[in-house]
Amino acid sequence: MTTGQAERAAPFSPAAGTGRTRLAALARRHGAALVLVLVVLLGSLTFGSNFTGPGNLGAIALDASYLLLVATGMTFVILSGGIDLSVGSVLALSGVLAAYGSRWGTAGAVLLPLAICGLIGLVNGLLVGRARLAPFVVTLATLLFARGLAFAVSQEGNQVYIIPADLALTRIGQASVLGVGVPVLIALAVFAAAGVVLNRTRFGLRVFAAGNGDGHAAELMGLPVAGIRVRVYVLSSLLAGLAGVLIAAQTASGLPTLGEGRELEAIAAVVIGGTLLTGGAGSLGGTLAGVLLLKVIQNLINQVGTLSSAYQQVVSGTFLVLVVLVQAALARRRRQ
Repeated sequence: MTTGQAERAAPFSPAAGTGRTRLAALARRHGAALVLVLVVLLGSLTFGSNFTGPGNLGAIALDASYLLLVATGMTFVILSGGIDLSVGSVLALSGVLAAYGSRWGTAGAVLLPLAICGLIGLVNGLLVGRARLAPFVVTLATLLFARGLAFAVSQEGNQVYIIPADLALTRIGQASVLGVGVPVLIALAVFAAAGVVLNRTRFGLRVFAAGNGDGHAAELMGLPVAGIRVRVYVLSSLLAGLAGVLIAAQTASGLPTLGEGRELEAIAAVVIGGTLLTGGAGSLGGTLAGVLLLKVIQNLINQVGTLSSAYQQVVSGTFLVLVVLVQAALARRRRQ
């Protein structure tokens, strides 16, 4: 074989195919992180200190911390083959209940909303895992229920409950350590713990298994798929509830309109981070990159100043469609 023939044959060699497969896998797993780096560099060069200043970066981190909590729970749900549309409403309900429960001190402001949110997650999990109802329908119903309950507690939104400024919860929500907001530190701690659970425990492995092939193979192996799905929905609601408590603590109030669209934003962050909507494949690291990427893009839109905030949703939606298209192409290449 001549040199020219060898060069023409190389792209079709097994080694070349393996290289392309690895490149595709790398793009799926770390694509969001790479795009995040490029977007941050672009923002730094375009807006300078207005973007890279401590105040702006702190605001991005604080906003991202709440979404990170919701998206972390959503990652577990999607990996298990489900979806949770109720988290935005659960977040709002949690904030209202935190403010309402603050009359009994910090314990009441934390325990009351988390207990109710955990119960909502349990109902979701039982209906999806045990009764085998469609996750979309179940969580859409609890979305409406939780939002309605939030308005009912706040008397149709006419009663805004205020958390006392001297309450420990308020001080925690508004405090910072070395310039980093305490809610950011809490979100990172929860994220790290979730990473250990997902990647280093038997339960984490079972979450991945439950999302492969609708869990049929996992059931044949004797894994308690229904129980796994109950747990991930409880976790999702609890983390959304924790985000609601922290937002209420930071704003010292609870609003029933809070969290509108947050469920779609969380799903977008998870999918942008490389987790497949079909379940069984993904990572929390990708979710973190997806959360930061969404928040940085939204911040850059605000930096422009001449664009309406509505363009945040336009850009996020367009970006999500592009990511899903890329995921589909990578999935086809993987099967081939």
